[in-house]
Amino acid sequence: MRSFLALFIIMFVHHIAFAQLDADTLKDKKQEANLAYTSLYKENSEMSYTSPFGELGAPSNYIINGKLTTTYLLFGPRNLPIAFAINPDFTARVRTDRSAGVRTPSFRLGGTFYARLAPDIKHYKYAELGFTHHSNGQDGDAMLPDGNINTLTGNFNANFLTLAYAFGSFTDKKSSTGIYYSYNHKVGLQWYKWFDYEPALNGDFGFTRLKYDFSFRIYELYTGKKGGWKKASGFNSTDKNTLEKETWRFNGQLSYAVNKMDFYQFFEPNRRLNIEVSANYSLPFMQNVFLMASFGYYGEDPYNIYFKDKYAFARFGISSTFSKYKLSRN
Repeated sequence: MRSFLALFIIMFVHHIAFAQLDADTLKDKKQEANLAYTSLYKENSEMSYTSPFGELGAPSNYIINGKLTTTYLLFGPRNLPIAFAINPDFTARVRTDRSAGVRTPSFRLGGTFYARLAPDIKHYKYAELGFTHHSNGQDGDAMLPDGNINTLTGNFNANFLTLAYAFGSFTDKKSSTGIYYSYNHKVGLQWYKWFDYEPALNGDFGFTRLKYDFSFRIYELYTGKKGGWKKASGFNSTDKNTLEKETWRFNGQLSYAVNKMDFYQFFEPNRRLNIEVSANYSLPFMQNVFLMASFGYYGEDPYNIYFKDKYAFARFGISSTFSKYKLSRN
């Protein structure tokens, strides 16, 4: 009887110990996932850019255009699958007027809540809910006496919610080169009507937009040799220094206005559709900077009070965002 009791106690303690070990392992995995997702939220944010001559094909001519945006991750605890970030976004277009002025710059400021929906990063899923204020710093009447939009000093202000679902995957590294890829998707809805906005937008503005973003990224491994970084022959390289970084980012963005408009039917993409594709390449000596080429069509120019402009465009320059850049020393 004593032997049986001793065996029972040993088995019970053994079971409790392994249960605790499994619980600790699961907790560690959740914490690792939470931390990995906070980096992913930033990597999936919009890109900044600087572009000489701006949007080629626009009704106005520009000297240089720029967009500066970032993600301030204020709340990203490792013990919770949620995060919160502040997202400022400043866009300015320098015109070819005599004064080379920036007319009605775009200012966006918002916050975004994130919720992790998958247990790992390789096949990730998460949800976003964001609020954004958009204005141009002007206080003149948005409408001229003749009924046209006042693009010189006209006020523009709007506020909107964005609800989105993001998902994607990372491939395994190729043993011969160390190259791997990621496929990144985001589908969402943008909604303005619950908040204050400039009345001049009524009847001719995309208050409700369906959105889809896609990003294909290529990551490569470099080795540190005399003369600079060179592509590695394999990711198990024995070189002293190795660099793992994102080298290519191909982006596609599409949005379609689905609300009622006074002069455009639902199936009139020349007014309702905004679409843009871009290729971004980072040279080995660059960190989070890319050479950029972008092509697209605006049925509604997103540059505040110029919302009635519609045109095809090309944009060239440099872009920047949060991107993978991991330096290792063996």
